[in-house]
Amino acid sequence: MPTIKTNGINMYYEERGSGEPLLLIMGITAPGAVWNVHVADWKHHFRCIIGDNRGVGQTDKPAGAYTSEQMADDYAGLLDSLELENVNVVGCSMGSTIAQQLAIRHPEKVKSLVLMCPWARCDAYAKGLFQHIMNSKARFRPEEFSLYIQLLIFSKSSWDDPRKHEELELGRKQDAVNPHPQPLHGLEGQAAACINHNALADLEKINQPTLVIGGREDIFTPVWMAEEVANGIPNAELFLYDKLGHAFHFENTDDFNLRVRDFLSKTH
Repeated sequence: MPTIKTNGINMYYEERGSGEPLLLIMGITAPGAVWNVHVADWKHHFRCIIGDNRGVGQTDKPAGAYTSEQMADDYAGLLDSLELENVNVVGCSMGSTIAQQLAIRHPEKVKSLVLMCPWARCDAYAKGLFQHIMNSKARFRPEEFSLYIQLLIFSKSSWDDPRKHEELELGRKQDAVNPHPQPLHGLEGQAAACINHNALADLEKINQPTLVIGGREDIFTPVWMAEEVANGIPNAELFLYDKLGHAFHFENTDDFNLRVRDFLSKTH
């Protein structure tokens, strides 16, 4: 699978499907493969471009703090290498901060935005939470760290559902034997980008059609963050799932996949 040189790193990416290009940017700790349950649907409608972010998966993991601006430039370089402009972009959590910066810094590259569980800036609580994620990564076994992340992102409805509960347990077991585990310094670099992201004053520059989407039970990036992003971007749409959390896109995948497709079809 291909790797390209961009912004001083070697970036791993995959492509699936054909049609209008759709760039997918995942969140902290997560490689691009986490998009698979969505790409299984979207590849029938779009040319899906899935990268591993700086600091995770099979992309380079330089030491030191990263920034959301820097990671947006990573993706701008990927799009340049593919000779693409004016692409649809879906960003999840940290990926939404990267997508915001991509639209602000490289507006000609972005046709539309779907910002999942986003934030425009961190408050003191969010900064503390990212610090605790780093502390946990440093001290926990992989499956223990996986449990902590699951507790942050999945809502009560998932923990109460025996089938979902089983899937969460399987996920922890898989994380224990991950062939490309994220090193601590990769997570620390990404966490710095999350903590220091502040695009609040620049959101008004985003004039592409934008859907902001989240879960009302999200304890990781609470509803006020999604509302602040939606209020900052001219004419942005906001949709919040009742009783779902940060991982709403896994908790109600069918609805989410269709909702995104319907939104993107309106931007053609």
